[in-house]
Amino acid sequence: MGRTLLLFLAGCFLTASCNHENISLVAYVNPNIGGISPLLETTVQLVSRPNSMMRIYRMPGNYQAEKINGFPFILCGHRNGTAGVLMPGAGEFSAGRKTWASYYDHDNEVCTPYYYSVWLEDPDINLELSVAERSSFYRISWNRPGNKNLMLGLTAEGSIKATDQNTVEGYELYNDKVKVFFCIKSEKSFSKNIMNSDSGSQASLCLTFDLPEKEKTGIKMGISFVDGAQARKNLENEIPGWDFDALKSAGKEKWNSALGKIEVRGGTEDQKKVFYTALYRNYERMVNISEDGRYYSGYDNAVHNDNDTAFYVDDWMWDTYRASHPLQAMINPGLESTKIQSYIRMYQQGGWMPSFPILFGDNPCMNGHHSAAIIADAWFKGIRNFNIEKAYEGLKKNAMEATMLPWRNGPMCSLDTFYLNKGYYPALEIGEKETVSLVHSFEKRQAVAITMAHSYDDWCLARLAKTLNKNADYEYFLKRSGNYKNLFNPEIGFFAPKTAAGTWVKNFDPKLSGGMGARDYYDENNGWTYLWDVQHDVKGLISLLGGTDKFISKLDQLFIESPGMSKYQYFAQFPDATGLVGQYVMGNEPSLHIPYLYNYAGAPWKTQKRVRMLLDTWFTNTPFGIPGDEDGGGLSAFVVFSSMGFYPVTPGMPVFNIGSPVFDNVTVKLQNNKIFRLVARNNSRQNKYIQSARLNGKDLNKPWFSWDDIKDGAELLLEMGSRPNFKWGSAPEDAPPSGTDLL
Repeated sequence: MGRTLLLFLAGCFLTASCNHENISLVAYVNPNIGGISPLLETTVQLVSRPNSMMRIYRMPGNYQAEKINGFPFILCGHRNGTAGVLMPGAGEFSAGRKTWASYYDHDNEVCTPYYYSVWLEDPDINLELSVAERSSFYRISWNRPGNKNLMLGLTAEGSIKATDQNTVEGYELYNDKVKVFFCIKSEKSFSKNIMNSDSGSQASLCLTFDLPEKEKTGIKMGISFVDGAQARKNLENEIPGWDFDALKSAGKEKWNSALGKIEVRGGTEDQKKVFYTALYRNYERMVNISEDGRYYSGYDNAVHNDNDTAFYVDDWMWDTYRASHPLQAMINPGLESTKIQSYIRMYQQGGWMPSFPILFGDNPCMNGHHSAAIIADAWFKGIRNFNIEKAYEGLKKNAMEATMLPWRNGPMCSLDTFYLNKGYYPALEIGEKETVSLVHSFEKRQAVAITMAHSYDDWCLARLAKTLNKNADYEYFLKRSGNYKNLFNPEIGFFAPKTAAGTWVKNFDPKLSGGMGARDYYDENNGWTYLWDVQHDVKGLISLLGGTDKFISKLDQLFIESPGMSKYQYFAQFPDATGLVGQYVMGNEPSLHIPYLYNYAGAPWKTQKRVRMLLDTWFTNTPFGIPGDEDGGGLSAFVVFSSMGFYPVTPGMPVFNIGSPVFDNVTVKLQNNKIFRLVARNNSRQNKYIQSARLNGKDLNKPWFSWDDIKDGAELLLEMGSRPNFKWGSAPEDAPPSGTDLL
């Protein structure tokens, strides 16, 4: 890049910073987006610091909840439970926790990432909450005369005791394994009443304060997974005094810094709120559980020294490898490196590369060994501050020795051995009884989905093997990465299940076969979704489907194909297929890359049209604003990337597909003070089509760019218009790389 362009970009960044210096980006975050879920789990109004251990929300998190039941001492894992419960009350107290609950009103509630406040109607109490990394601070005001109580309870086995008139200490056993230690300090002294008992699964205390009416008092809590002394130390180190407003301001500053990695201009206020809320969700996980140089590991149930490198847990790779990790690799490469170092430690301590690494250990869910994708994506973006040889050792062990069955971990079974020998996971005939006891009774074999997932993971391994000069491994895993082809049935034009005898499953319907969520053969979605699950070899998929014209036709059909039955019948079988557009499932992660596949077939204008439609339709500034289970950044990362105007279709290949930016101007802060800037001229809701593009001052006629193009700072300039430019990016040589193109 020329010196003139660099000076120009620096000037632009300074201008942007000056124009935004009085704007608090965190003010655009609306934690109630997604508070009403289409299926399983709502988002919650999480109060935290970016990637911090301490996470709190009002319970239940559901936006429609009539009452607040309390506040957890800590959220231990995303959708994996809490420890303890705190709730202020007034008047007579009761051990019955249902009596602790209070009505509230969203109009008297303030939700931000760093601060929460609410008026509890029944006891007439104002509660405020803010947090540090491992500690929390409540400020409470009782507004009427009478007893002023604070109820503290355990939700599992443990102990809770008042050690003096200002202190409560104890622990709770989380997941029957992890001791969650706490130290609670009160600004004003209290008298205590033991409710039930002070130990056991329902142990609880009522603290009663003698305070003038409407006087505020503070309650602070430190948490540790190491020991009780560390819980006290965490509290003393992080919140030494009683200045609530200072803690609140520090939290606000932390969030503005984290969100400030990306600055956007243009678009509507609602689009900015959707965008920055999505970015906030991508700091929800993974979380740093190092405490003063030590951390508890659920992978060997021991406390370790962290050797000056923090230990991170709480990740669901099936959801986050697709876009959440690539996003962090772009804007927080040092943090991404530390997360990968944590994965390597988990392998060393537990014997396997985890799939869903959380506080108490690996929690195997879904399918695939996608740690390969996360590590390959980071490595090929220049993130190298980890032991790649040890990482590769763990990845290869998973690929060669671990079971591929969904919701299981540990050594291989006969089905996995079959896969290694035959190149596909064997399926049962429709209605055939399961013969392998290790198969999960609900999740089933997912034979096609497993074959597709591991073909991609093996491609990532092949990429790493080649860069490490492990040529035999490279050839072996590259061959395995083509296993997806073994399940393509040309007679029906879909990836279909095949029995151990090598015959296609009889009477198979790619739309409806496979039982609940099609789990016999796929996973949560049907064959229309998994037809496109070849992120690593789109050119190979185009060939299987008969060329670009047939590929585009099939892709078009995806978005208009009907369920073939009433909606209630269809959703009874496919409840996870939320955000449905034809057979395209916006609310489920395997669909995220699909709208960008037009770029590979010479029709990028269709990607531009589809992406804008999906963002406008399904991601809104309302409690209904997320079309599926958000999964701690899984869907939100699609919003962040797509709103900026590009997306990582293939993690492990340092390439971004261009879509259609929502904003006129996007500034991304890369490492080493470098800036990537995307400018969309003449951009609007109607003007969503790219007319021409220039990258670093040179014409760009292809709908993609590489990491190398932008890593040292760059500007991508898009000229937008209301009608497609059918020529831009349409030549065969313009298609993004796939398969072995970069191997």
